[in-house]
Amino acid sequence: MAILLFSLRDVPDDENFEIKELLDTHEINYYETSAGNWGVSMPALWLRDKDQLEKAQKLLSEYHTQRALSQKKYIRNLKVKNKTNGYLMHLSKTPLNLLSTLPLLPLSSIFTQKCFWNLAYK
Repeated sequence: MAILLFSLRDVPDDENFEIKELLDTHEINYYETSAGNWGVSMPALWLRDKDQLEKAQKLLSEYHTQRALSQKKYIRNLKVKNKTNGYLMHLSKTPLNLLSTLPLLPLSSIFTQKCFWNLAYK
């Protein structure tokens, strides 16, 4: 029976590729399932052999530790270079989105409240 090794839901493509490459180099027998056409199935990596589970889990643990450190270093470098995009930075780069959305907020609130008041007093 197949054993779930790693869920691929919300995993970036580069990480997915690196994990499969790692498993291939260490000759771990696995197969991949996709999310399907509607995204309701489970995208994952499955082991065919129970005996390889411990080795595969150890490799993935080491890989994720190394990846976490490298991603933290990458983000730290972006912050040093001031290239991170915060929420206010995003709004300043897209002022038309902000200006077109702001008037709609009170209008949607008024419309919603009006509907409830009409239901309450009929």
